[in-house]
Amino acid sequence: MGVDWGFVKDAIPLYEKAALLTLKIAFFGIVLSIIIGFLCSIILYFKVKILDKIVQAYIELSRNTPLLIQVFFLYFGFPKVGVKMSEITCAVIGLSFLGGSYMAEAFRSGLEAVSKSQIEGGISIGLSKTQLIRYVIIPQAIRRMLPGTINLATRMIKTTSLVVLIGVIDVVKVGQQIIETSRFQFPAASFWIYGFIFFLYFIICYPLSKISKVLEKKWS
Repeated sequence: MGVDWGFVKDAIPLYEKAALLTLKIAFFGIVLSIIIGFLCSIILYFKVKILDKIVQAYIELSRNTPLLIQVFFLYFGFPKVGVKMSEITCAVIGLSFLGGSYMAEAFRSGLEAVSKSQIEGGISIGLSKTQLIRYVIIPQAIRRMLPGTINLATRMIKTTSLVVLIGVIDVVKVGQQIIETSRFQFPAASFWIYGFIFFLYFIICYPLSKISKVLEKKWS
């Protein structure tokens, strides 16, 4: 099975816009997940009454339902009650809804890993609760959170491949379109197209995975 480099050369530029869209969805999904996760972890860590029960319910609901069903619910279900969103908006919200719950657990673990002696030491020198959080708890917790957060971000990037099922023109969708239009002229199109997508995700996610391992080893 030879490589038709002309076909490959013509196909690659079609991915530029799709790849940027995939990264855009992943970026906003990750940023919103971090914000949601941080706020939820603070609520859980300090056991804010009522809100902590709501956050726990959100985490259980998010983590025990498939992302695909969540996205389908947003895209196909909400319009039936008068709330219509674009497929990209649904993808970002769905990704954030799931990612936020995992980030919350990762952040809470980081916060709880800060030793009590450090907290007691901060109190003994007269730090207020706000100062304690800012200068003692958060700086130490970040070192414990960061490797796990990067791993979660990597998983979210890979999960963006599911958004093709609600019509988002991402790299997977573009690949399917190229294969469909080329299946007779280039019978091996699926091999080269999906191979390209395979390595595209790999070159995006692998450096993040390595960074996570380096930080984990450095701060362990």
